[in-house]
Amino acid sequence: MWLNKIKNPMLFQGNNKSKGYFEGWYYKQISEDEKKVISFIPGISLFNNDVHCFVQYIFVSLDDYKKKTIKTGYVKYSLKDFKISNSPFRLQIGENIFTESMISIKLLDEDLHIEGKLKLGSLTPIKRSILSPNIMGCFAYIPKMECYHGIVSMNHIVNGMIKINEEEIDINNGKGYIEKDWGNSFPKKYIWIQANNFENINTSIFCSIADIPFMSKSFMGYICNLVVDGREYRFATYNNSKLKIESITNEKISILLENNKETLRIEANIKEAGELIAPEQGKMQKIIKEEVLGEVKIHLYNNQNSTVYEDTCFVGGIEIVGF
Repeated sequence: MWLNKIKNPMLFQGNNKSKGYFEGWYYKQISEDEKKVISFIPGISLFNNDVHCFVQYIFVSLDDYKKKTIKTGYVKYSLKDFKISNSPFRLQIGENIFTESMISIKLLDEDLHIEGKLKLGSLTPIKRSILSPNIMGCFAYIPKMECYHGIVSMNHIVNGMIKINEEEIDINNGKGYIEKDWGNSFPKKYIWIQANNFENINTSIFCSIADIPFMSKSFMGYICNLVVDGREYRFATYNNSKLKIESITNEKISILLENNKETLRIEANIKEAGELIAPEQGKMQKIIKEEVLGEVKIHLYNNQNSTVYEDTCFVGGIEIVGF
């Protein structure tokens, strides 16, 4: 059971009893015209006198004049509203249901009412092995780490409609992405980049760089997974890749990653971010900012310096925290 959970991060990793613990699923959906992005984050927070489950959301839209509207929210539920099954996977929080093939949402948040159903196409999991059972590689086996991460789907098709108040959001033939986090806290310092709406529809990328506490010290760990037409390029601490942060501000970042065969440069630009709530010692209280309509450029070279692949996404997810 323990090994099955490690290999399948979509599954509930917790037990509803651990104190100072959080777990959250991240479902991102992008409309075909790339003008609407809505992400749902269902999860659970087990912290002393504030034990609850929740559905967090961020909705960003562009009008015909490229004016951006951002709406975010955090809807709390009693722990008794958290219902989970791992075989098959099904998470229900209140009237909201999340599985590997669909989302049924019914959220009432102050002046915002979100309701609809989405069908998820075939998911694109990452490649795994005994040494790398999930995106964390060998670190997946180490107990009591501050934060664990999992990639459920790098890229998939989404179909359906979401109604936000009186506005109908068409997600038919849209794109989706799913990931997971669990543990007790987000890193105090991290970079997160995700994109799967490139000119090549079969390209997707995930990159995370974080300060990781380990045995009373800390180190800068990193994971990057690039998929192009079914071929996966992995750059990570655990496979002896190299990382260089070439430049960084609150709005822009340039990263260089290198393994034995390839070098990857990622350039990410934040335009306007929305506020979300992240865990700190299991308590959902840390304010972070996430851009979901960011520009992400990738340049892949072989190590003889000839260009292998270049592409750009204009609806990338970007977070820069603590740098």
